[in-house]
Amino acid sequence: MSPRVADVERALSNWLRAIWGFTPIPGADAQPMVGPTLTTDFGVLRPRATTGLRHMRREEMDSELRDREGFSLPALDYSEPPAGSDRRAFMVRSAMATAIAVLGGQVNPLLAQTPANAQPVKLDPNLNVVKQSKGPVMTLVDEFYKVGPGPSSSHTIGPMRITYDFYQRAIKLPQAQLDQATALKVHLYGSLSATGKGHGTERAALAGLIGYEPATIDPVAVLDKMQAEPDKVYPVKLGTKTINASLKDIIYDETKGDFPHANTMTAKLMAGDKVLLEQEYYSVGGGFIEWKGYTPPKKNPPKYPYETMADIIAFTKRDNISIAQLAMANETSISGRSEAEINAFLDKIIGAMRATVKTGLAAPTSTLPGPIKLKTKAGDVYKSAMAEQLLARKGIGLVSAAALAGSEENARGHLVITAPTGGSAGVMPAVLYSLDSAGAKVSDQKLREGLLAGAVIGYLCKHHATLAAAEGGCQAEIGVASAMGAAMIGQAMDAPPQVIANAAEGALEHHLGMTCDPVAGFVQIPCIERCAFGAVKSWTGYLIAKNEIPANRRVDFDSTVQALAITAKEMNSKYKETSEGGLAVSLTLC
Repeated sequence: MSPRVADVERALSNWLRAIWGFTPIPGADAQPMVGPTLTTDFGVLRPRATTGLRHMRREEMDSELRDREGFSLPALDYSEPPAGSDRRAFMVRSAMATAIAVLGGQVNPLLAQTPANAQPVKLDPNLNVVKQSKGPVMTLVDEFYKVGPGPSSSHTIGPMRITYDFYQRAIKLPQAQLDQATALKVHLYGSLSATGKGHGTERAALAGLIGYEPATIDPVAVLDKMQAEPDKVYPVKLGTKTINASLKDIIYDETKGDFPHANTMTAKLMAGDKVLLEQEYYSVGGGFIEWKGYTPPKKNPPKYPYETMADIIAFTKRDNISIAQLAMANETSISGRSEAEINAFLDKIIGAMRATVKTGLAAPTSTLPGPIKLKTKAGDVYKSAMAEQLLARKGIGLVSAAALAGSEENARGHLVITAPTGGSAGVMPAVLYSLDSAGAKVSDQKLREGLLAGAVIGYLCKHHATLAAAEGGCQAEIGVASAMGAAMIGQAMDAPPQVIANAAEGALEHHLGMTCDPVAGFVQIPCIERCAFGAVKSWTGYLIAKNEIPANRRVDFDSTVQALAITAKEMNSKYKETSEGGLAVSLTLC
């Protein structure tokens, strides 16, 4: 060894001795030594005997590498970490302790003596994810699964619901005030302004102002016609007064600012320069909307007041019920409706999902609207999959084709189902397709139960994190949809609650960090294919959970949802549906 290397090693050893109280690098005169067995709150570390590496001959080093019997990997302790531990500290300390033990032959006793201190991440109190994370989950299926026009639940369905709500408020003003009205104005902010053009936000907002609702609108007859006739003026009835509205009344305003939500918009009824009525709104993801001063509607208490998946598992064990049965009990107790009424709504959603896949698969190859000039491919993928002889390849191909079909329908602006969002509208219909007559051939009742279990997963993600890509990137849309799909499969296959939870956890975990970077602001690239990958991952999550030992899973669903919320908060705004980063920047359109 050169003197320079020796000096560096000596300096490093002295520095580490000052910090840790011992030298982790054996010296030149070091004898073979056996490090102590270290029991930590995370596992048992058993360092093997080792010799100063710089005094080994080549043959000894080769023998050392071949000798596996003397090498003891850390044995994991499967008990839960003690209170006060967090998972990041667990990973860092375990890695550090293992490296020191194996490479140096000694371990720092302080690593075993000092418990990890939890460092909870404090999310911005203004975030919707925080405001909604107190108390039991109260969301209902008819609030969660919505039918409406694509391509985005937050940028299309939400704005249409907002302007329709504003119109209903406006017509309730005294006629004397309405007689003064001269115009309706809508201002879009944040992500709505940044990518609204590609999402058709201005057309959706205008449609709501002139009296259309998402679930009943004919997108071709109304929205497509608005696109073809951008200068057309539409009459708006305000009692006995009629005013005109057009796309020019929908204003793309500031994209950057300290907005209450990334999807903020205002609606105003004007009398010249005078404001007769004004309301600030927020499209918070999944087609859900709020407004300034919003208070949730009063609801009956749930039979099973859960806030976490841990609560759900405890209730299912106590009462020996499935997740779907728990969900149905809460639907009836909160809403006051009967099981038959809940099932009737679920049947409508099943019918809509079947229709979107069928229509998308039957559509001829065409070019989607917008500057990308993207060709559709669902029909081609379906035909190739049907010709495939190997069943595994055929299955993956058919699931992918169904997801592409639903997502391409969304990109066309046709009616889709938020499950949980428009951008992820291909995932759950594809999962349903794979469970339906084209695949596993489960009964309609099993499909209903699967939708209920999937909704529970979506509720928890909405409750503790977000469903809006503008708040959390694509992990909040495709990731949550994939987790919902995994739960739907598990429930439809009568898997135990813990297996369903594990399946959803796996599907969500492996979407963490996924950004939302729509090219040119259109829900096409990478959005359409992501639905196919999300649907396939639903099956992957279920199959892993089904075939593993459930108790051996180290990551629980609630921790992964917390990771979703943390990642959403810390993600750079360029990757939150602004088209300012990722593929939206790197891909050059010719």
